[in-house]
Amino acid sequence: MFTGIIDGVGEVKAVEDIKGDGKKMTLQSRDYAFDLKIGGSVALNGVCCTVVHIDNNRFSVELMPETLKRTNLGTAKVGDEVNLEKPLRLNDQLSGHFVLGHVDGVAEVVASKHNGEFQDIALRLKDFSLKKFIARKGSIALNGVSLTVVDVKGDTFTVALIPHTLISTNLRYADAGRLLNVEIDMLARYVEKLNQK
Repeated sequence: MFTGIIDGVGEVKAVEDIKGDGKKMTLQSRDYAFDLKIGGSVALNGVCCTVVHIDNNRFSVELMPETLKRTNLGTAKVGDEVNLEKPLRLNDQLSGHFVLGHVDGVAEVVASKHNGEFQDIALRLKDFSLKKFIARKGSIALNGVSLTVVDVKGDTFTVALIPHTLISTNLRYADAGRLLNVEIDMLARYVEKLNQK
């Protein structure tokens, strides 16, 4: 489990095919891998992954076909920046919201506007059935970043990025046309499940 508070950005150094139509992705991030463990979890753009190899400042994860199909990791290439987050520990502060690392799909940035030092981005979900889970002032994770939904209009929703988020995550590249991973608030998911009974 994660909080959506990104604690590093890694650069993709290699993407290799593996058996079963999966990929092995190797990332580098200065001083990030020292407390990762083989078999442990790390979130890449909000996707919970298992660490399979560590070598100094580099580490590798394996991505299954479903992850490649459903998330923007399927189009990641060497040189891309990926948001990183280590899993929540029992003594950590819960500064964001509960993020499971189970990405629901992607949303396309349809507009990006600077508002002083802030940036407003409007997005359209690729899977429109997820829209019912997105509420004004509700929580959402985009590329693993815990954010508050500013507004929902028609088939789009808007979030605002503060300067710290722009500096410390790959959302600074969230221009029109870019696809961002979306994880809906887990509370909304469970409320929907309860209402089905």
